[in-house]
Amino acid sequence: MLSLALLTLKARRGGFVGTFVALLLGAAVLSACGVLLESGIRAGSSPERYAASDVVVTGRQEVELTLEDLDGSTLKESQPLPERVPLRASVADRITGVDGVKSVIMDVGAPVRLVTGTGEGNGNGNGQPVAGRHGAAPEAHNWSSLRLGDFRLTAGHAPRAAGEVALDTDIAGRAGVRPGDEVRLMTTSVPRTFKVAGLVALKDDRAPRQSVAYLPDASMRQLAPSIYAFGVLADPGTSPQRLADDIEAALHDDRLAVHTGEGRGRAEFLDVTISGSNLVVLAAAVGGNVLLIAVFVLFATTSLSIRHRRREIALLRAIGTTPGQIRRMVASEAAVTGLLAGVLGCPVGLVLVYWLRDRFAGQGIVPSDFGLALSPLPFLAAVLVTVLTALLAVLSASRRATRIRPTEALGEAAVESPGLGRGRRITGGVLLVLAAGIFVTGLAQDADFFTLVGLANSLVLVLVIAVAVLGPLVARAAVRLLGPLLDRTGVTGYLAAANTRANVGRLAGAIIPLVLAVSFASTVVFAQTTGLRESADQLRAGLVADHVLTAPNGVSPEVAEKVREMKQVESATGLVKSKVVAVGKLLGAEESVSLGAQGVDPEALGTALDLRPREGDLAALSPTTVAISTTAASWLGLGVGDTARLHLGDGTPFRGKVVAVYERGFGFADLTMEHDLLLAHTTRKVDESVLVRSDPSASGLPEALADVAAAYPGTVLRDGLAVDDQLTEQRANAWVNYLVVGLIIAYTAITVVNTLAMSTAARRREFALLRLSGTDRGQVVGMMRRESVVVIAAGVGIGTLLSVFPLILVSLALSGSPVPAVPGLGYLAIAGATAVLAAAGTMVPTRLLLRIRPVEAIGAKE
Repeated sequence: MLSLALLTLKARRGGFVGTFVALLLGAAVLSACGVLLESGIRAGSSPERYAASDVVVTGRQEVELTLEDLDGSTLKESQPLPERVPLRASVADRITGVDGVKSVIMDVGAPVRLVTGTGEGNGNGNGQPVAGRHGAAPEAHNWSSLRLGDFRLTAGHAPRAAGEVALDTDIAGRAGVRPGDEVRLMTTSVPRTFKVAGLVALKDDRAPRQSVAYLPDASMRQLAPSIYAFGVLADPGTSPQRLADDIEAALHDDRLAVHTGEGRGRAEFLDVTISGSNLVVLAAAVGGNVLLIAVFVLFATTSLSIRHRRREIALLRAIGTTPGQIRRMVASEAAVTGLLAGVLGCPVGLVLVYWLRDRFAGQGIVPSDFGLALSPLPFLAAVLVTVLTALLAVLSASRRATRIRPTEALGEAAVESPGLGRGRRITGGVLLVLAAGIFVTGLAQDADFFTLVGLANSLVLVLVIAVAVLGPLVARAAVRLLGPLLDRTGVTGYLAAANTRANVGRLAGAIIPLVLAVSFASTVVFAQTTGLRESADQLRAGLVADHVLTAPNGVSPEVAEKVREMKQVESATGLVKSKVVAVGKLLGAEESVSLGAQGVDPEALGTALDLRPREGDLAALSPTTVAISTTAASWLGLGVGDTARLHLGDGTPFRGKVVAVYERGFGFADLTMEHDLLLAHTTRKVDESVLVRSDPSASGLPEALADVAAAYPGTVLRDGLAVDDQLTEQRANAWVNYLVVGLIIAYTAITVVNTLAMSTAARRREFALLRLSGTDRGQVVGMMRRESVVVIAAGVGIGTLLSVFPLILVSLALSGSPVPAVPGLGYLAIAGATAVLAAAGTMVPTRLLLRIRPVEAIGAKE
């Protein structure tokens, strides 16, 4: 069968082009997602400050939760922690007692902002912060921890006295300073002046990934630092891995992590570890969506290919070929096509993964220097999945063609089947009833957010499958609606109407890919635009402060304290943001969730910030209570009076009574906590902004606020929060969904062009007969143009209709209104792109076929 399959591929290579390209694109995307997935799991960067240590002990940057499944069984699941987990100094004593440990060095650190300028006066004279590598704030560390890494002193001397600092050569160059110059460092207070005692650099003289400043150990204690890690230097001849195992056994604490080798880099660079976890989720989501679309697309292309081979299969059956032999033949063809496409798609995937990495970095999803982990595994998996997908599609598409009797096969080869089989009618009907039930369920009950979103996601999938199953019936309905209009457009319209009525199966094959593209793309894109609209509306309505103080790397908490004391201020609050981990429920099963959290002064709620409480009392917010959004209440299954069991961003367990449920969670955060409580459990210990509500009877507040801001370089005064800045994370998530839409459109382009081109090419004898009977070339082109209008109108119209129902549920979940946000240009782009593809897939082959002389075309082989 393999030799017969190879001969068929050679003879019908044009018929396999569409399937091959679809498989190649699928292999490219799947291999790229596989590389991203592996890179997320193995995320890390070469250690710098910990490069000379044999073992590094840190807090475990994840929390493990016990979840209950639908069947009552339990499972463990981990969630990454976005804030650095602090350590206790007493851990060092437990490490020191382990055999093989030569010394234990504590690494104490704090994010700082390095400021240039004299510090005298206001405005530019007060200095400006100097950005570190990749725009991140520098970190200050104790000088004694220098022994743990690859840094060496290259100029000047070690910082020994209070008020001295050693900078890495890269940030010193950025700041334009050298030993003997003065700089100012700012953490959570006003800048303090330091003298540059020396410069340090990595041993290979490359710029460090994280800009660093080293201070004497005594000076570091004045910056309110945290213990980042304990570096362990081993006795000579001691195996680092064996020592790490012994330390782990001695500590026996699941809140601590022990690192060796490349793991030291993950311990040092928290941003890489966190972004790696996010990348795993994104790669799995994109890959899963692509695989789902690939199955639809390949089923459509292979079904069309099998339909065009009805005569060949009928003849094979008539001469005694068994159904099993035919299945093995088409399976061999699919396997060869899938294998070739998979192998050739992997190099394309390698190019694609670097492009995706750069785009993710541009959206802030991963650091700009995030390294990719390359191994053969993702590419082998992509080839395997590509071959299996091709086999599944071709065996499903050829099922009917191989099961009917030879005499029936010959009859069906001559005339298209008049209708659907009973099985497809029943299946399609059941799916439509199921879709109606899903939609009515979403409308009839006061469903919570995640129930409605889950119903919407299920609804679009069920509707698309139902239309695909009932394709010929859908096409026949479209012809009945549009046929009379075609009849009124003359001879070419009459011919187009007659063709579409006689070949509904062929018409359905052209319509379904358009329905798939428009429905999926519209649902994904307009769900995002609806969410962004609601978030922006909530931000604008909820921010009732007159002035906002912000800074690129955070605002010192002292600023809010000073502003609150002004007589012109009615209320003011620092706004600190982080994330918390909790256990939520989705369709009855527990799952770990990461939710955005904000910390505010309770006295400013309602005056500087209006979260629009639905129930409860926001004034009762305290260090032992929490307020949650309606979305969080839905996910966590909590209400006023319940106890929320959370893990703060640094892993600290928190148990707090829910005192209020508010509506503006999309614009701000899903959880609101007391300001100082949340601030204490963040890494940077700074506010994102300060919200100020002025006293209506007072004057001169802007000038007074500007004076306060001038004392904290980099802090700027604004009239309100910049909506785009606040929605950065949501826009990044939307971009990922737009990427999925782009892949859907790409697959649709393959399917539509392949389907229509093959269908048109198969009609060369029909075109030749029309021309020999007196129909001129322009009339044939006009006929095909009108048929394209039917395909486009039906595909875009039905696809739009299918997207309306899930979008209503999404809009109800997000805003309580059934009207989604549908930008006109966005819809025109989706509909226009699919229309152009459909027109090109029909008209280009038509014009190419009409270049052939009719007498040659009518005698050409199939």
